[in-house]
Amino acid sequence: MKMDLPTELYLKQSARWPTSGQHILAQYDADTVIVYQAYNPAIGEYATRNKAFGGDFSYARMSWVKPNFLWMMYRSGRATKDGQQTVLGLRISRPFFHGLLAQAVPSSFDTSVFQNHDEWKRAVETSSVRLQWDPDHALPMARRLADERSNSGCEVRSWRASARASCSTSLT
Repeated sequence: MKMDLPTELYLKQSARWPTSGQHILAQYDADTVIVYQAYNPAIGEYATRNKAFGGDFSYARMSWVKPNFLWMMYRSGRATKDGQQTVLGLRISRPFFHGLLAQAVPSSFDTSVFQNHDEWKRAVETSSVRLQWDPDHALPMARRLADERSNSGCEVRSWRASARASCSTSLT
């Protein structure tokens, strides 16, 4: 299935980005958000052919999704790592995406979210969704521009989330 994605020059787009705080940069429209995930070829082929997951896909494992395509390409070794040769762009509903965010627990202890380490550990143990901010993996020119923004007090990082099957079935 072909996915038409509007594009825009990096310099034009980045001029509108927030200059402080944590913000998720993603391709989206009024109804959906696009996230990316790498799979082994059998899973990717099944999902493409059937427009649904099945076959070798396991709903028991945590699955990390990323709204940043370049970060996904970095993570999958440009789709060459074993079991990550097929990168899919997945349109998920905005209510589902916002539900993931609402349920997400940071993958690292954060004093702005939890009062103590034990409270955070309990939340991690019971949560179906993890949230992690990682260094951005942009193209070299974009990286230089991001470094300039960082020098002005705005650090560019990529967001990713993982969800267990219990979460995906409760939000659909």
